Amino acid sequence: MTMRRMLIAAAVAALGTGLAACGSTNAGSGVTSSGSTASAAAASCTYAGVQKELYTKGALTVGTDKPAYPPWFEDNNPANGKGYESAVAYAVAKQLGFKSSQVKWAYEPFNDSYAPGPKKFDFDINEVSVTPARAQAVTFSTSYYDVDQALVALKGTPIVTKHAPSDLKGYVFGDQIGTTSLAFINSQIQPTQTPKVYESLNDVKQGLQTHQIAALVADTPTAQYISSSEIKNSVLVGQFPSSGEHFGLLFRKGDPLVGCVDKALATLHHNGTLAALQKKYLQVYLSVPLLKP
Repeated sequence: MTMRRMLIAAAVAALGTGLAACGSTNAGSGVTSSGSTASAAAASCTYAGVQKELYTKGALTVGTDKPAYPPWFEDNNPANGKGYESAVAYAVAKQLGFKSSQVKWAYEPFNDSYAPGPKKFDFDINEVSVTPARAQAVTFSTSYYDVDQALVALKGTPIVTKHAPSDLKGYVFGDQIGTTSLAFINSQIQPTQTPKVYESLNDVKQGLQTHQIAALVADTPTAQYISSSEIKNSVLVGQFPSSGEHFGLLFRKGDPLVGCVDKALATLHHNGTLAALQKKYLQVYLSVPLLKP
């Protein structure tokens, strides 16, 4: 998901943190996402200035899925400020002048977050990869995390050692419907056999464990979590070179608040906050070997 938060949340129960990593060396670059307006005037990006844009006056309402999994959240509690995405949400809130006690969390299923229509949050943070299709229905902030895709397989299977680009085309892959990881398989790996498409991450895991598929693709953090905690005797084979995928905070379409949040993210990028949070919570992904393009 990605398989990103989708994969993770589905994964543990599904790996949800339903799916997505610091595998990218330029994570947190602040690249502008499709649909971001970034139009708010600097003078309005204060606690008082954003009140008219809020879902609930006096509070910054942040949406995410549940359960909420590490390393994005800890102890299934987004409100504790621990885990990369929780910490980013509170850092953004601080830049906008909100106290931690003024940040309120709302449950939002991953698939519902980028559906068209009204939202019950100011922004959603849930490993949602920015895509042109999603940007037709919602507005995204600039990047708060640049993500790579990675390969998970069972130990001892051929793909673990034979994964040159030409080798990969001959394997049967599988992934969760609607994820950027599935799109990556089709557009970048281009296997000769049509990938198997599953409704949930649990189904994907079962497909791998029962040898219906040779491997699954997920964003590097999700892939690492799956291989280390979800599927026994599986291995994180490696991660692919960056494809430009990144996570963005998600807003209702055209929400003017995105301009102020983009400004906050730019500050967090330039002052080193995002890099420090990635090092604290996502460091393990930097050691994942790189697969040949």
